[in-house]
Amino acid sequence: MRALLLSFVLLFFLGGCVASNPYTSRSQLMLIDKKEELKMGREASEEILKNSKKSSNMQATRRVMEVGTKIARVAEQSDFAWEFHLIEDPSINAFCLPGGKVFVYTGILALVESDDELAVVMGHEIAHAIARHGAERLSVSMASELGRNLIGIALDMKQPQSKKLFDTAYGVGMNVGVMLPYSRAQELEADRIGLILMKRAGYNPNAALTFWEKMRANQGGGKGSDFLSTHPSDSKRIEAIRQAIPSL
Repeated sequence: MRALLLSFVLLFFLGGCVASNPYTSRSQLMLIDKKEELKMGREASEEILKNSKKSSNMQATRRVMEVGTKIARVAEQSDFAWEFHLIEDPSINAFCLPGGKVFVYTGILALVESDDELAVVMGHEIAHAIARHGAERLSVSMASELGRNLIGIALDMKQPQSKKLFDTAYGVGMNVGVMLPYSRAQELEADRIGLILMKRAGYNPNAALTFWEKMRANQGGGKGSDFLSTHPSDSKRIEAIRQAIPSL
């Protein structure tokens, strides 16, 4: 009975914190206030800029800014203060912080042969930000911790060894059963939203296929399982993109 009552408390609390993704209508758990999320994005951006070297390649920097600006224009986020930075780093990476702080690493430009392919990268990262994926992951993590505490109270474990075993089992279960699937779903959702944004901005969505084929080749071309990964396999995401393009 104690465990049941605590479960109802948890469900009642979480039930009032559900938002809907404006592009896919997927329900999202949101425990983070948007103003706080934007503040975290600004602070993280300032910290990255303090500890990173911006590229001195003005042509490449201008290209990143031009493509990013076109996508930002169609993203219609009036509360975002957009910034686009090209960081001198060989890593194949890019990301967008809450509030529209976009960072592209020079390493990924080696795989980008056209503005259309650059729009694939930037559209995907911007999609993460406008879909509030970071806040959603943090919210799920907070709910997971709350659930762990409530279940621990309900089970009333006295022995430290029992509590340790429970914490380990709960942590593994949440990671494999909830957090990783959430992350993979967000990646596929960002792919789809990114396609919508780049098409609205005038870029060719078919470039997503050529870009991700190059990414797959760069990573060895395998079809490995994504069960323990934060990202879907390249093969799975390419197939999802191939199916999504005609509906655009």
